[in-house]
This record gives sequence, structure tokens and C-alpha cells, in this order.
Amino acid sequence: MSFWERNQLKIAPFLFLAPAILIFLVYVIYPIFDSIWVSFHEWNGMDKSGTRANGKPNWEFVGFKNYITLFTDDDEFYVSLFNNVRWLIFSLLAVPIGLALALFVNQRILGIRYIKSLFYFPFVINAVVIGVIFTWFYNPKYGALSLVLGFFGLDPIPMLADESLATYGIIIASFFPGIAYTMILYITGLTGVSREMIEAGRIDGASGFTMLWHIVLPQLRPATLIAIVVTLVGALRAFDLIAVMTAGGPWGSSEVLAYKMYQEALFNFRMGYGAAIATILFLIMDIYIAWFLYRLFKNERSEK
Repeated sequence: MSFWERNQLKIAPFLFLAPAILIFLVYVIYPIFDSIWVSFHEWNGMDKSGTRANGKPNWEFVGFKNYITLFTDDDEFYVSLFNNVRWLIFSLLAVPIGLALALFVNQRILGIRYIKSLFYFPFVINAVVIGVIFTWFYNPKYGALSLVLGFFGLDPIPMLADESLATYGIIIASFFPGIAYTMILYITGLTGVSREMIEAGRIDGASGFTMLWHIVLPQLRPATLIAIVVTLVGALRAFDLIAVMTAGGPWGSSEVLAYKMYQEALFNFRMGYGAAIATILFLIMDIYIAWFLYRLFKNERSEK
């Protein structure tokens, strides 16, 4: 027998996986390491062989200079980092709200299928469209928010023009698709809830919040874990709503790390500095991904 005939079953899976692995290496792994390498250089993002106005080369190895500048001389970096923390904290509100909606639409009510479609609709809308809609909504002169406030005799709030409110206004806009996504996760999880355990709980006298806390939620733990991790990663990757609604303003008060990276690399022609910000953001996201994988493997072992 030939080598191929003896090892066909072992080799075949790798041949099927090879195209996907190659694409993953070229378009994911290589850009990650290339960005880390760029972060140790000063580069305007254009010609690597030319020189700058001060006579220094466009592509110059500077070691950890970009990182040192980032942590010691850039106050906007800390503003962006703090905004990311606010995104992380407040975006988690989408999880319990999504759970509440999932429990509501999971009831047997006349016309509930149409209600489900209305709650699912925000998830399929492009983020740019959501940003434009909420920009109109917050408009202090013509927006729906000002009309509602005026109905109660309150003055309009310039949500996106106020340095202390702009970030919160964008986070509220992110709830629109975020809640819909977590609701879908929980609806899927509710289909797998054991009816036998619910009936046993009812026989033991459990109902209402007791039933939810001790019987339903433990079975929704995988959906909760996924909802939390996806929400946190989405909060760290926040970019599109900020670009559409405020462009990081007013005065950079609503910038996050992803948007600051974009500004520094493409508009300030500091590709190395932008890559350093991207590396920091990548390391922060790795923490959450590692935590997610740890909890996932831990749950699988406990189930076995």
C-alpha cells in the first residue's frame, strides 16, 4: 500500500482545513504580529524609504518610545481608556434587559411572533443607520427627545454636544442592537430549559422569582456567559457609532481606544503610534477572551 492509502483518513481533514487555515494566517495572524512590529517604529504610513522634514527616515525603529509616550505624555489616551471602561460597565445593562425581554416574548400570548420580530429588527439594522437615527433623536431643536422633555416642561438637553453626556448618549444608542442580540441568545437558551425541572419546582412550591433564580437561570448559564463576553468585546471594539454620532467630540471627550487608534494612524500620520494603541487594545481584549475560554472549559468539565 502507498503512503496515501495508509494515511488517507488522517491526512484528509488537514487538506480540507488547509485553505481556511491559510486565509486565517494571512488575514488575521500576520496582521496582528505586523501591527505589533509597526508599534516599535515611527512611520507615517506611506513610503518607508523616504525621509521626514527633520531629516529622519520615515521608517525608524524607536523601541518602546510609542508606548512610553502613550502612558506618560498623552492625556487623551487616558480619556479614551476611561471611556472604554464606561462602555464596559454600562453596556452590561443590555444583558439583564435582554433576559427580561426574552422571558416576555417567550410567553404564549396572541400575536407574540409579531412582537418577537419587532424586537429582533434592531439587530439587523446597520450600525451607521442606528447612529444617524439617534443623532436625529438627540437633536436639541428638532429631535424626539427634546419634544418629550418639552412635554414635561423641561429644557432640551444637547446630549451629543455636552462633554459629560456625549459618551452616555452613544452607549444608550448601542443598547438598541445590543439588547436585541442578548434577547436572541436567551430565547435560544430558553428552548433548552428542562420542562421536567420546572414541573418539579412547581411541585415543590417554587414560582416567580424563586423559579427564575434557582431553576431557569442556572440552565441559562452558557447563554449568559456568551452574552457577557460578546457584550464586553463589543464595548471594547466600539467605533462605528462614535464615528457617526460625534467623531470623537466634543473636544475628544467621547473617544475610545479604537477611534483614537484610527485618528492617530490615518489622520495624524502616526502609524506606529496608532499601532501601539491597537496593541494595548488587543491585549485588553485577550484578557476577556482568555477568561471566556477558561470559563467555557470549566463548565464543560463540570458537566462531565
